Order: sequence, then structure tokens, then C-alpha cells
Amino acid sequence: MGSTHSLLSVILWVPHVHAVWACVRSCPANCVCTQERSCSVLCDRAGLGQIPSEFPCEASSINLDKNSIKFLSERAFGTLPSLKSLSLNHNNISFITPGAFKGLPSLTELKMAHNEYIRYLHTRTFTALRRLVKLDLADCNLFNIPDRIFIELPSLQELFCFQNNFRRIPGAIRGMENLTHVYLERNRIEAVAYNSLQGLTKLKYLNLQDNRINVVHERAFQGCRKMEYLYLNDNLISELPENSFDGLRCLKMLNLGGNFLRNVSNTWFRDLVELEVLYLDRNRINYIEEGAFENLTSLVSLHLNSNNLTTLPFSVFQPVYFLGRLYLFRNPWECDCRIEWLKEWMENYRLVRDIPCASPSSVAGIDLMDVLYDRSPEGYCLDPVELNVTSDSPTPSSKPFSTTESKFNSLISKLLLQMGLPEEVANTTEVFSNATQLDGLADGVTSGTREDSSKAISFSFHLPALLTVVIFQSK
Repeated sequence: MGSTHSLLSVILWVPHVHAVWACVRSCPANCVCTQERSCSVLCDRAGLGQIPSEFPCEASSINLDKNSIKFLSERAFGTLPSLKSLSLNHNNISFITPGAFKGLPSLTELKMAHNEYIRYLHTRTFTALRRLVKLDLADCNLFNIPDRIFIELPSLQELFCFQNNFRRIPGAIRGMENLTHVYLERNRIEAVAYNSLQGLTKLKYLNLQDNRINVVHERAFQGCRKMEYLYLNDNLISELPENSFDGLRCLKMLNLGGNFLRNVSNTWFRDLVELEVLYLDRNRINYIEEGAFENLTSLVSLHLNSNNLTTLPFSVFQPVYFLGRLYLFRNPWECDCRIEWLKEWMENYRLVRDIPCASPSSVAGIDLMDVLYDRSPEGYCLDPVELNVTSDSPTPSSKPFSTTESKFNSLISKLLLQMGLPEEVANTTEVFSNATQLDGLADGVTSGTREDSSKAISFSFHLPALLTVVIFQSK
């Protein structure tokens, strides 16, 4: 029984030894060839100035990254029927002969990123690569690519062309019905035309961030009904047509941050019923139309930070029942009664934080959560008052002394806690602040004339509110 088992092991081992030998015997100079599940040829950082003349016939992956290869001739790699992955990143390739990749019928992944001297590609550069799924041409200093260059790549799904010099979305991608991911960020693209994405029926991911886009045509994305992720951030977009995103009912994430939008229309997002994350941050938005978000029933994160918003009517958000996080910081909020509802919502759901007020001056620098709204005898909300901090003889504050004093001390405590001081020290400092101001008040009353005494009392009364304004304005 033992001898039979040993014989079986030998029989099974022989093919593996043969495969290892076949992979290693034709290994190019300065390269390392290994046989684990398949034959891998590692020639990265090998100091090569040209493609080696011979590779193992069984090679399934070849890595030629970070060499000094400048030229690819026709059939540059011979015939390698098992090759699936080829990487030529970080070389000095300046010219690729048409048909350079012939003889590689099984190739599914081709990486040629960071070859800054290519600049031009022939229409038949990628001929015969009918199984190619992933193509990386990022950072190759390309200004354009021929419209029919991908016509012989029917299986192409992922295209990486970011950080080139394209001024328009390459027409070569039109009609590529199997494309699912397109990366075109950090180019010089100026517009998304109505036909730029025509025929991309399976596209799920499109990245156009950090370009120079200033125009998005009507229904530019209408054919991309399976789109899930769309990046248009950090461009020059100042306005969008009413039906910009019509038909994108599968969209989960839309990034419009870092543009020049001034308002949010109630027609832009009407079809985005599956949208979960929406970025509108870093624009110049000062107005949001009522109903702008009413169909976004799947929304869990909305970024409106770093805009010019001063108020946010309750009617804008009333229909959004499933909102998870709302980012509103870095806006010049006017914390009057129009956004009292937002404070109550913050207190109830804890979904919003960090909303410092810009006005009125009595609450400037204070977080909305800490603003106290007074009530009229009839129960109506009263706006916080404006402070006249430039007057020589300030009028008495409409707030009781104790309220103004406690606000000041609370702010000092928070600042000390943020600086890393323990709570006990912060509390001690607050008590010391109270004692110091009371001492100053007593000194003012017991010295000088009666008129001087009244001035001292008035000054001590207004000092906390004045310092509060100065502290937060200086920040």
C-alpha cells in the first residue's frame, strides 16, 4: 500500500517538475521566472533597454516595469499563447509599431502607464487583442487617440486614461458596449457633449474629476442607464441643464464638489431614486430650490459644506426621511429663527454637527447647537439680537446678565478642553473668570465718583459678550 502511494506521488509530481523546468529554462537574462500556479516572468528594474528576444512559451504573466524600453516592434513578444497579463509601466516607450501585440491571443490585461513619451498611438496599435479586458494608458502624455483604436477590443471593460492631455472625451469609447469603468480624471477635458458617451450601455463607473469641464450638454448621460458612480468634481461647472442626470436610476454616488454652482435646481436629481451619496461641497451655492432632494429616498449622505449658504428652509429637507449624514460646516450661517428647526433636528437625530453661526453678532462663532432662542409671550421664536460693539456707550443687552456670563464661561471652558486641559482645570478657570470679573466690578463700585462707578458696572456687564465676538472673529 505504501509503495503504491509513493508511486502515485511520483507520477503526479513529474508534470509539475516538467512545468517548472519549462518556465525556468527560457527565462531572459536579469529576470526571475517562477512556477507556482502558472509561469510568471519578473523583469522589473532589470535595466533593460529593449524587449528580451525570448520568453518561456508557458508564461502567463510578464512584468517589465521600470526599465528603459523605448520601442516596441511588430510581434515584439513573439507567440505566447498562455500570456494573460503584461505590464510595461514606467518605461521610456516613445513608439509602438502597429501589431506589436500580435501573438498574444489570451491577453486580458495590458498595463502601459507612466510612459510619458508615447504621445501618439496608431489605429492598429492593439490589433488582435480580442480578449483584452483591462487597458491602462494613464500618464502617457497623450493628446488624443484615434476614434477607431479600440474597434478590435470587443471585450474591453476597464479603461484607464487619467492624467493625459485630452481636451475632449475620446470618441474611441463610443459604442464600446462592454465598457464598465472609464477613468479620465486629471486631463484637460472641457465639455461633456450629448454624444460623448453614446452606446456605453454597461458603464457603471465614470471619473471625470479634475478637468476643465465648463459645459455639460442636455442628456449627456442618457445612454448610461447602469451608471452607479459619477465623478464631476473639481471642474469649472457653473450651471447644469435641467435634465442633466435624467435616466440614471441606478446611480449610487454623484460628486459635483469643487465647482462653481450657485444654486441647486429641483430638476437635477429627480430620477436619482437609488442615490446614496451626493457631494455638492466646495461650490458657491447660496440657494437651494424647494423640492431639490424630494426624490432622493435612498440618500444616506449629503455634503453641502464649504458653500455660501446662510439659511436652510425646512421645506428643502422635509421629504428626505432616510438621510443619514448632513455636512453643513464652513457656510456663513445666519442663525435666526429660520433654522431653529435644524437645531431641533440636530438634537433629535444627531445627524448634523459643527454648524458655527456667522450672524447675528450676538451668536457669531457659537455652534447652532448652543444657540438659545427666546420666545414671545405668544410663543413665537425671537431672532438673536445684533450687538453694537462699536458704540462708545453700549445699550444694555437684551439677554439677562447670567445668560451672557454663562455663555462666555462655557466657551472658555470648551476652548481649554480643546487645548488638551483636563475638565477640572477648565472648570477651575471658569470659576476664576467669574471671581475676577466680580472683583473688578467691586473695585469699580468702591473707587471714584458715582458716574465712574456706573461706567464700571456697564463695562463689566458687556465685557463677556464683547470678548465672545472678538474671539470668534479673530479665528
